[in-house]
Amino acid sequence: MSDIERHGTTARYADAVIHNGVIHLVEVPASSDGDIRQQTQEVLDSLARQLDALGSDRSRILMATLYLTDLADCDGMNAVWEAWLPPGCAPSRACVQVAGLVDPGWRIEIALTAARS
Repeated sequence: MSDIERHGTTARYADAVIHNGVIHLVEVPASSDGDIRQQTQEVLDSLARQLDALGSDRSRILMATLYLTDLADCDGMNAVWEAWLPPGCAPSRACVQVAGLVDPGWRIEIALTAARS
């Protein structure tokens, strides 16, 4: 019996993996249209839905890694990110520039871990 839960598993990835009460998620924008603010909001909305469905929420995020294709997008992304997080609940975070993402129109991808409630 495995103590690892996998949700939405495909041959290539799982939508979520849970181990020892820690949820692991990765999300990309719903579309390749829009500026960094729109794409960031799409990603965060999806992450919030997943966290809720898995028994967690934004206040329980432990670590986030944000991948941007252009560091000039940091200010716009940060504005949406900061408005999305509950006050006093900022997780450990890394933000890095990457050469590209799977869809050339995507400007952001976010990986995070969160504690289950």
